[in-house]
Amino acid sequence: MQLIAMLTMLIDHIGVVFFPEDSSWRIIGRLAFPLYAYLLVQGYHRTRNIKKYMVRLSLLAIIAQLPFSLLFSTWELNAIVTLWVGLLTIYALDVAPRRVEWKFAIVAGAVFVSLLIPFDYGIYGLLLILIYRYAPQKLWLVWHLALNIIIGLLLFGWVIQQFSIFSTILLVYMPLVVNQLEKSSVPRWLWRSFYPAHLAVLWVLQQVMLHLL
Repeated sequence: MQLIAMLTMLIDHIGVVFFPEDSSWRIIGRLAFPLYAYLLVQGYHRTRNIKKYMVRLSLLAIIAQLPFSLLFSTWELNAIVTLWVGLLTIYALDVAPRRVEWKFAIVAGAVFVSLLIPFDYGIYGLLLILIYRYAPQKLWLVWHLALNIIIGLLLFGWVIQQFSIFSTILLVYMPLVVNQLEKSSVPRWLWRSFYPAHLAVLWVLQQVMLHLL
C-alpha cells in the first residue's frame, strides 16, 4: 500500500511539472492522497506514541516545505501539513469529552483552519481523513463520492479529483489485495523521507531542464 501511494504521488508530480498538458498522469496521481489519508489513520491506530507520531509528521512537513514551494511556485503549505492537521483533529476528537458540543467545536475549528490557511487538499483532505477514521468502512465509498461531488461543484474544474474514488473502491471491495499490499511495506526510512526527497529531486531536474532549454 505504501509503495502504491508513493509511486502514484510521484507520477502525479511528474505530470504536474513536466507534462501539464497530459491529464493521464494526474488521473493516476489521484489515487495517492486517499491512500496517504488511509495510511495515516492506520498509523494512528497502531502507533505506540501519538506524540512522537505528531512530532515526526511536523518535522517532515517543515523539511518538505521549501522543495514543495520551489517546485510548484506556491506559498501553499504541503500535503504533510494536511495530514498533520487531520491527525491532530482525530486525536482531539478521541480524547475530548463525549459531549456533542465538544466534538462540534473541534471539527469546526479544524475546518476553519483549513479554510483560513492554504494547504494542499485543504478541507477536502481533512474531511477525507475524518471519513476513514469515523465512518463505517462499508460507507466509505458513499461518503467519499459525496465529498468528491460537493467539492467538485464548489471548485469548478476540479473534475479530475473524481478519479480518487478508485482508491476507496480498492480499500472497501478488495480486502484480500489490501491485506497483501499491507504485508509488503517499504523500509521506514524510505517511507518517511520519500515526500521531501522526491520533491527536491524533481525541483533539481526541473531547473536542469529549464537551463538546458
